[in-house]
Order: sequence, then C-alpha cells, then structure tokens
Amino acid sequence: MPETDLFRPRLAEMIDLRHPLDVLASRLPWAQIEAALAPRFARQVREGRAIERDDLFGPSAQVAGAGMAAAGRPRLPIRLMASLLYLKHAFKLSDEELVQRWAENVVWQHFSGMAFYEPRLPRDATQIGRFRSAIGEAGVEELLKATIDTAVQSKAIKPAEFERLIVDTTVQEKAIAHPVDSRLLEIARHQVVAAAKRAGIALKQTFVKEGKSLRRRASGYAHAKQFKRLRKVLKRQRTILGIVLREVQRKIEQAADASALALTGLRELIERAERIRSQRPKDKNKLYALHAPEVECIGKGKAPRVRHQPLQALDLLDSASSNLHYNRLICASCEGSLMLSAARTSAWRG
Repeated sequence: MPETDLFRPRLAEMIDLRHPLDVLASRLPWAQIEAALAPRFARQVREGRAIERDDLFGPSAQVAGAGMAAAGRPRLPIRLMASLLYLKHAFKLSDEELVQRWAENVVWQHFSGMAFYEPRLPRDATQIGRFRSAIGEAGVEELLKATIDTAVQSKAIKPAEFERLIVDTTVQEKAIAHPVDSRLLEIARHQVVAAAKRAGIALKQTFVKEGKSLRRRASGYAHAKQFKRLRKVLKRQRTILGIVLREVQRKIEQAADASALALTGLRELIERAERIRSQRPKDKNKLYALHAPEVECIGKGKAPRVRHQPLQALDLLDSASSNLHYNRLICASCEGSLMLSAARTSAWRG
C-alpha cells in the first residue's frame, strides 16, 4: 500500500476521528498484538525425508524437502485480519457479511489500518475462518486482553466492574431420541456388552436375543396402553442389565490386556448404565441419553396460572322439623372451609 497518492484522499481526511472505532484504533497496542500472533504464522522448518539416488558414482543418500520453503502465498497482514475478527464479533456478522460491509464502510477500513479507500473485498470469507483456526483459543484471548486493557486505561471500564460477572444462558434443543425407559435400558445393555468385548472381557451371557425381544414387547404394550404388562417387561430389562453390570464389574480387574483408556471408558459407561437402571419416572436428575449425560429436561412455555374456581354450596343440615336450611359455602381454591352465611327460606315441608 503506497503511503502517498496524489489522486486519492486519505481515509483520515474523510471520516470523523472522534468515531468510537477510530478512538479505539488509536489506543489499541497493534504492535504488541502483531508480535504475539506473528509466531503462529511463521514459516516452519521441515526436517525432510531421506531418499536414495543412483548416479555415476553409485547410490547416495540425500535429504529431500528439508529447510524452510520460500514458496507459497505471502501471509495476510495481521492487523487487517485481527481487525476483521474484532468487527465480526462486535457487530455479530457472518464472514460473508463482514467482508461485504467492510468494502462499503470507510470507518471500518481506517480501523483496519488502511490508508486509502479500497472498493474491493479485503479477503475471501474463508480466509477469516483459517485465520481464526490458526490463532486458536490463545490468540483470541490475547485480542480480548488487549481490548480490555485499552478500555481500562482509557477509563471506559472501571476495574471494580470485573469483580462481578453476569452470565446469560439459553436453552438449546439436543439431538437425542425421545427418552423411553425400555429403549434406554436396551441401549445401556448393548453398549456395556460392546465395551466389555473391546476391553477383552468375555461375558457368560449377553442377553442379546432377549433384550431385543423385550424392547419390541415394551413398545407394543405402551402403544396398546397395557401398563401392567409393560411394568413386567421393564422389571425384566432392569434385571438383565443388572446381571450384565455385576459380571463386568467382577471381571474388569482381570482385564490386564486392555488399555487404560478402554478401561476408563468402560467404568464411566458402567456408572451411567447403573444410573439408568436405578432411576424411576418421578426421580430428579435423570439420565435421558447414555452418550450425553449433560442433557436436562426443561419444560417449555409459561408457568400455569392459579385460577380460583367458583364457590360451591353444600347442604350442611336438612332437618324435617325445621324450615331452616344452612348452606355451607366452600372455596374450592382454599384448603379449609369457610362458613359464610345462613340462608332462611319460607318453604314448609308438609
């Protein structure tokens, strides 16, 4: 980029330098940011590989591909890419929207370190994703730290504001199947058996045929609303899962040939399967998916409103020798009863 151009005005002469982005650009330590991120884009020295070649003097060993390669496209300016990454998160844009708006906004270009207006796109949108992957989580934290330090030095943020953090959360749907007890029990049995086989544990009985049969019967009973038979099937499923779990726990210490990673995964799977076997429909902190123990069931919609039902009149006393009828009025929305009044009628029973 040339420093002088007689036919184009500089961006600093086209914009208001009091704009918040221009003030931030003048106070951010760009040299420090570039020095921290530059090692991630330095060309790496390759060891190469040994090859044998035949020449006039016989076979000779040579190393091919060693050293630092000078080929390839020059790397992008770090300030430009760091500025694009900051603008992306500040204005909540996608990579495609970011490069499109950058080409139309002179303030953004001045913030990115450009001296003159550029009507073309800065870079392809995919290169922003590559830059983000190259700097990694540590690079993003370095950018965040530089921004926070600048805000503290300019007194835009007080240090006392970092003593308390407000975190907002949201509910996101999880890609799991509908949690049915019979299905969870069968999946737990199947995965425990498969994990034990990978660890080299030979089981006496795996209940493969019976487990599939019980799963089909439970689905049919639930569809036909035959809940008594369904409870018997679930009880049998819990029984065979418990048999498999106890056998694996007895033999897990004897699996000397299995790797430590396989045994650790098997123990975690046994713990989750035991939770599924022991949980009941009304329990709290239930396990809804064997592969995703962090899933929780959260009810959607608003809380139900308490509606007061109308008062109901019940006859309390009806004496044949008296023409008085006492009505006891009960509030259906309250626990206790309330005697409101006694009504007198002139009806006489003959």
